[in-house]
Amino acid sequence: MQHRTAARLALACLAASALPVQAQVTQKPDGQWRSLFTAGASIATGNTDAKSASLGADVIKLTTTDKWAITGAAQYARSAGATTANHVGGSTLYSSDFTPQWFGFGELDLLHDLPSDLSLRTTLGSGIGYHVVKKPDQSFDLSAGLAYTMDRYHHEQVIQDETRRRYDHAELLFAEESNNKLSDTTTFKQKLTVYPNLRDTGDVRTVFDAGLSVAMTRQLALTATLSHRYDSRPGEGLGRNDTLFVTGVSLRFD
Repeated sequence: MQHRTAARLALACLAASALPVQAQVTQKPDGQWRSLFTAGASIATGNTDAKSASLGADVIKLTTTDKWAITGAAQYARSAGATTANHVGGSTLYSSDFTPQWFGFGELDLLHDLPSDLSLRTTLGSGIGYHVVKKPDQSFDLSAGLAYTMDRYHHEQVIQDETRRRYDHAELLFAEESNNKLSDTTTFKQKLTVYPNLRDTGDVRTVFDAGLSVAMTRQLALTATLSHRYDSRPGEGLGRNDTLFVTGVSLRFD
């Protein structure tokens, strides 16, 4: 039993290292497109039968007054013949300054997650924000706005005492985001977004992502990322919290 437990623990660590990490793409306000990509895979056979694969992408175009950011991630894993991860997500965000401190933004998020029974979650959001700090090596932004989320489920879910295959609702959007260059080789970023539900008062979603990146060469970096998702009403039999901590190596193109 101890040997099996140790094997499962080792497999979990191996699988985690194959998940996509959100390392920091280079942020330089010169109007050039810059990108960062991650990939990983793991296979275990014998007493343990498991495999996993992942892909990730982070693309950005930054000037002194506006920003385009595009991200994508995909995860797939099987263990003992059962699918344990099947996740594909992507987002795009555009923001533009209309004064040195104030900016407007629009965003689109897409998510397919089989363990959460989500066939597709589409979120459209827009609002205004304020640059609390805006320096070449440090930034901190606050933003607020409105969002509209459309959930499509693989199976019927009981939400607000109703059985549904879809759930559309408007939300408020509150976010804070920071980027910090801690040294010549180390950067840290984090973002927290809160979505209070306007259709069913009291329900709320939160999305938190944080990432630390340490450059090894001009293109390669060691990364560590923490992601947390909370949904106060995820559906019958589903957990409210999803937390993931991963480490890995990323490749950037500047």
